[in-house]
Amino acid sequence: MEPAWRQPGRGRGRSQEGAGERSRPLQKERERPGGVAGRGARTKVAVVPEPERPHGVSVQSKFEEIRKSNQAAAQRLVESRASSSSSEEEEDDDDDGERGKILASTFTCYTNQTGGDATGLVRTGQYVSDLFQSGALTCLICIASVKRMQPVWSCSSCFSLFHLPCIQKWARDSAFLVSSVTDEDFGQKQHPWPCPKCRAEYPPSATPNRYMCYCGKLQDPPADPWLVPHSCGSVCQKELKPTCGHTCLLLCHPGPCPPCPKMVSVSCMCGKAKPLPRRCSNKTWSCQQQCGRLLACRQHTCSQPCHSECPPCPRVSVQRCVCGREEVERPCAEPRWTCQQVCGSALTCGNHTCEVICHDGECPPCPRSVSRSCPCGKTKSSLPCTEEVLLCGDTCDRRLSCGKHTCSMRCHRGSCETCRQEVEKECRCGKYRKLMSCHKEYLCDSKCPKTRSCQRHQCRRKCCPGNCPPCDQSCGRTLGCRNHKCPSVCHQGSCYPCPESVDVRCSCSSTVLSVPCGRERSTKPPRCKEPCRCPPSCHHPTREPHRCHPGPCPPCRQPCLLPLPGCSHTCPQLCHDLVLVRSQQVQLAGPWEQPSEPAFVKKALPCPPCEVPIATACFGEHEVSPLPCHRQGQFSCKRPCGRPLTCGNHTCSRECHLVTNGNQCEVCEEGCSKPRPPGCPHPCPLPCHRGNCPPCSQMIRQRCHCKISILYVECMKLTSADEQTKVALSSCSNQCPKELKCGHRCKQMCHPGECEEKCQQKVKLRCLCKRIKKEFPCSLSTQCEVQCDDTCRDQQRKVSQLKEAELRAVQEEEQKKLQEELEAFEKRQQRGGRRNKRRGRKEEVDDERGRGRWMKCAALVLVPLGGALLSAAAYYILSTL
Repeated sequence: MEPAWRQPGRGRGRSQEGAGERSRPLQKERERPGGVAGRGARTKVAVVPEPERPHGVSVQSKFEEIRKSNQAAAQRLVESRASSSSSEEEEDDDDDGERGKILASTFTCYTNQTGGDATGLVRTGQYVSDLFQSGALTCLICIASVKRMQPVWSCSSCFSLFHLPCIQKWARDSAFLVSSVTDEDFGQKQHPWPCPKCRAEYPPSATPNRYMCYCGKLQDPPADPWLVPHSCGSVCQKELKPTCGHTCLLLCHPGPCPPCPKMVSVSCMCGKAKPLPRRCSNKTWSCQQQCGRLLACRQHTCSQPCHSECPPCPRVSVQRCVCGREEVERPCAEPRWTCQQVCGSALTCGNHTCEVICHDGECPPCPRSVSRSCPCGKTKSSLPCTEEVLLCGDTCDRRLSCGKHTCSMRCHRGSCETCRQEVEKECRCGKYRKLMSCHKEYLCDSKCPKTRSCQRHQCRRKCCPGNCPPCDQSCGRTLGCRNHKCPSVCHQGSCYPCPESVDVRCSCSSTVLSVPCGRERSTKPPRCKEPCRCPPSCHHPTREPHRCHPGPCPPCRQPCLLPLPGCSHTCPQLCHDLVLVRSQQVQLAGPWEQPSEPAFVKKALPCPPCEVPIATACFGEHEVSPLPCHRQGQFSCKRPCGRPLTCGNHTCSRECHLVTNGNQCEVCEEGCSKPRPPGCPHPCPLPCHRGNCPPCSQMIRQRCHCKISILYVECMKLTSADEQTKVALSSCSNQCPKELKCGHRCKQMCHPGECEEKCQQKVKLRCLCKRIKKEFPCSLSTQCEVQCDDTCRDQQRKVSQLKEAELRAVQEEEQKKLQEELEAFEKRQQRGGRRNKRRGRKEEVDDERGRGRWMKCAALVLVPLGGALLSAAAYYILSTL
């Protein structure tokens, strides 16, 4: 099946269709009642039943009628062509106006952020403008124009538009072409497909299967004449690139999103200057101060002006190598270097030295100190690193390079020899077999008859295993443009679109439109911006300037400016000297005649009534409205009258009216609405009156400052009093019931606001030994402290002396007991260590237990006693200081 852009009817066939459509009006003209054949036939039938007319006169009259009808038909055809050309120009002008409105509505959110600056919208605006220009947007796959109502797909890389069916077929054909290159993975792997223009790759899951708007929010967007084609009309909200956290503010649009217009407060690149408001898309700025950051060498600082990332240090310093043996002046940016000297340090084995070149850290272990095996790996031995491993003498049996046989030599050092056994080998394509050395590859001379991936040429490779390489010949097929041939390598499926472009020129050849090759036959010439030089056909001296165009000029659109009758103004309407007016219908001779299509003639129309606005005041002189010149006179503006009433405070609410002796304004019946004094909530009891209102004498009920008592105060006194008097009027004259932070009650009278924290109530404070006590105000209790005097120190000294005496007595008692025990032990030693027969084994055990218990008690008593002595000594030293 031929691809979509190769099928007939897209390129040249379209011009044939256009010719057929142009020939249809001529056929309709022949079929109309005004045609020669139809008119003549009907005329004969009408003439037959009139035998009384002379034959020559009837034929002559019918001939004249037919001639006139033919002239009218020709005139109608010319006028229809002229009106169609003018309507096209009008549509073009209307498109310009609508385009400007659509662009303004699409870019409003962006220009509001930038204060009207649209410099960042140049690229996006070009994509939007191309959507409205005839023939500017072309599907590169089928070489046809992209219409408003056709479902499309937009590439996310180059933003080109393609027909949705075209891009779906393109994705399927591309995946099939890549998958069919080799037979092993045909139809098994998921291959990506490229964009026809920019070759950006998309996964198979990204193959479009629905018609979406540009932002991807709405499926099947409806065609709205006030929106960009194929747009949903909502805010784009795509994430901007580079990523800044903001989204696109434009309405759903084609092409790339513009730079971010948001204002953000950012500091400079070095962070020294204060943050300044800048555009998010251009938020990096330099304060031009010296950077001063510490460089990677950790010795110097950056001396360049404010920037983002500091470069490597450009200075030179004396640096040691990795092993620390040599010192050389080197750039600070490359502090790590090796001196190319062998380490030479003694290894842990003590027999060998390190052979690694200039390294840091500890040397690796001796490579010969681990368990080693013979070359064939059959025997293992643990030998000192000074001895070599001997050969085992067994067959080597290591696998040779062919991967099928083993080495038949005895255990040896070095690599094994090449396999030379005679085996029967099969050629690469599998057709022939032959006895030959195992290490050689067998290739036969037969050529592959298979067709390559292009499905057009044979492989012809010697001894091909079946994975034929891609075809390397030139494609040479005619492209969809019908003008060029495919320059790519021979391939299967559809060729890439023609990369060439062709210029389509206007009538005067001054304007050029570049379209893809093949579209020049169906693309209308571009609109020329050169002025038209045709002479005017109305009463104006010059024709309205307009651009170069094919066919007749459009009707004159200049103002008439002829003087109007009855006034001094001129006609502001458009020129109406030559206006197409429907001519009167000719009365039919009978029911057998069919009514012809209405004929239009160019006719001069009279000027309309003068519509120049004349400033005219209403009855109440509220406004001066412009009225047409032919309808001058006073009028009612339908607003309230607004004249002041007799009360002097209100105005008349009647509709705008004329004030005469019998028609006066209304009488005021409302109450007094004058503003009251500040703070007075009571209205004035009098009706609407002149002058000031009387003072308010009502009582106001309110609570005091402490929120306990209810007070009644006269409104006039409260509103006319100053701040100090208002505080006095709102006080109940009782003690404040609030509790301070210290826990005591406030001593002030009822007052506004927070209570003072300076509590004057007396509190008692004692010294450390609790002997001396003094009274202080509560607010100063945290700042004061009672110190001990000499009497307190004497008492403490006496207490410590008593404790020391008791401690000495206890120590003397313990010493006495120890001395008695020692004497008893010496007596036993003097008796020669012989056991007394009278004392049994049990008494000796009791003695041993008594000595152990005595040692434990001594430890329990002496340790706390020593701690007490140390604490007493420390207390005494501190008290004396």
